[in-house]
Amino acid sequence: MSNCYFSVERAGIYTTFQDSGYDFLQHFGVTTGGVVDNNLFITANKLLGNDDNEPVIEFAYQGPRLRLEAGNVQIAVTGNVHFIISKKSENFRETIGECFQTYQLKKGDIIDILATKSSIYGYLSISGGFKLNKYNNSGSTLVRSEIGSNDGRKIQENQLIEFNKESLNEKLKQVSFPSTDKSNVIRVIEGPQENFFSSETINQFYNSPFTISKSADRMGIRLDGNQITSKQSPNIPSEGIVKGSVQVPGDGNPIVLMVDHPTIGGYPKIATVILKDIAKLAQLSFGKEIRFEKISIETAEDLFYENQNDLKEIFKTISNVKKN
Repeated sequence: MSNCYFSVERAGIYTTFQDSGYDFLQHFGVTTGGVVDNNLFITANKLLGNDDNEPVIEFAYQGPRLRLEAGNVQIAVTGNVHFIISKKSENFRETIGECFQTYQLKKGDIIDILATKSSIYGYLSISGGFKLNKYNNSGSTLVRSEIGSNDGRKIQENQLIEFNKESLNEKLKQVSFPSTDKSNVIRVIEGPQENFFSSETINQFYNSPFTISKSADRMGIRLDGNQITSKQSPNIPSEGIVKGSVQVPGDGNPIVLMVDHPTIGGYPKIATVILKDIAKLAQLSFGKEIRFEKISIETAEDLFYENQNDLKEIFKTISNVKKN
């Protein structure tokens, strides 16, 4: 056992270790996995001076309640998240935490991530990172495949979570992170089987709204309220598939594949959500209405690099937390 570890007093809804995921393994049937919201992930690590790809804890709806049993460490929470820090030295007086800034925890302190607010996913990072057994150089967890950190499982109540090093008396940091884009427009590029659909159906796809259904998780998001019918068979020979693919099964309710997508699929794909908008879609809760907008591959690439540049500008705002 390490000299630095947390105990899990509550695991949360869907709590796993994640980083950027797996590369070059889809031909072996291993999906990419990784964090749902890459911007929040990288920002969580930047705040603590970690490598960009240091694994973090990703949670959905409700996060974990962790007690620091041994060691001292700095933490950061990113997203739209309600969490509380209880200090043992202050008789566990509860302090409401602020996202996008770092906090110092000492032995006996508790971090309690109660809920996400107007979003689905949030992230907890720690200075120096968690002590994990990686698979193929990735700390990501693929729960359905039982591959990756934590023996391929979600974080469980009463387990111990070790981390790599102590950090104490380091300056606390904060960053100015912009508000989430609240528009309901999700941008896509043309799918490889768009020709399976009539021009009328394609117009319907882009001009009528869809609703996020209750069937939504890290694998995919099923959409309701606007059935799309293929003019050809709803089944095709299985072929390689990517994150963001918009599959249309026989019932006409599209499925947008997310980070834990299957490596092959046998439904026609009318569109592909661009990387810039994957997290935006994934963070929308049940019942939210969306519309799709078609853009060119060139525009999608420009938006990807624009996002990279925007992040660089955000990281320039990292500064020391001013003491009260």
